[in-house]
Amino acid sequence: MSTPDSSPVLSLRGAGLRFGERTLWSGLDLDVAPGEFVAVLGPNGSGKTTLMRVLLGLLPLSEGEVAVSGHPPRRGSPEIGYVPQQQPLDADLPLRGRDLVGLGLDGHRFGPGLRGRRQRRERVDRALAEVGGTGYADAPVGRLSGGEQQRLRVAQALVGDPAVLLCDEPLLSLDLSHQRSVTRLIDERRHTDGTAVLFVTHEINPVLPLVDRVLYLVDGRFSIGPTSEVMTSQVLSELYRTEVDVLQVRDRLVVVGADDAAGSTAVHPAHGAVGVGGGA
Repeated sequence: MSTPDSSPVLSLRGAGLRFGERTLWSGLDLDVAPGEFVAVLGPNGSGKTTLMRVLLGLLPLSEGEVAVSGHPPRRGSPEIGYVPQQQPLDADLPLRGRDLVGLGLDGHRFGPGLRGRRQRRERVDRALAEVGGTGYADAPVGRLSGGEQQRLRVAQALVGDPAVLLCDEPLLSLDLSHQRSVTRLIDERRHTDGTAVLFVTHEINPVLPLVDRVLYLVDGRFSIGPTSEVMTSQVLSELYRTEVDVLQVRDRLVVVGADDAAGSTAVHPAHGAVGVGGGA
């Protein structure tokens, strides 16, 4: 993890986002230092994925400022790596593992020259080796398992040596073993290369040992701080404006909500919401 005086590689100042009369969040100040791991939690529609879109340069803020490595975010920025949700690829997709990883270098621009191709292959091979994907570098991506495909997506996001890695629910649809392997890859990279990580997730437990801070978004409100300060009954009750209990069961957090709209009690293994899973 970074030292406290490290210059931020990602910065939001007075950031706000509105759609019509609806405010997703406003007045958001956040600095993320090199090597820091920040988990982004909250219910459906709280603006987690929308925040990713802002940082990717796909959506402008309604107010405030955002910078990545001192510059406004833009589409295809080499400063940013992106790991999306795991989605099955067509079994007949004419794309090899190394082709998918290579898109992280030149998927947004015209192909390189001969010398560039050699350098490109070396970088792709190195990224494949880092995620343990060398053995299926030339295999059709659609024939690989979900865990293998997600490893390739991590390699694709890291092949350009980004300063910031954005992860949008990258563990969905993965079994526990593959969740651990993907989170381990991301954690290793942020320690070895100082890559900052912003990790959107509906369940904090798979990354709980890695998290430095939590950004928790709820209905236009938010809380930022270490897990021990944010994931508490008092803080979540204030955010949700209803009674919420946060329990620790061995090495896992469990969020227990008061009666929800349907009149039943919601109990969740700390996916950070009351009666809610992943979402926007």
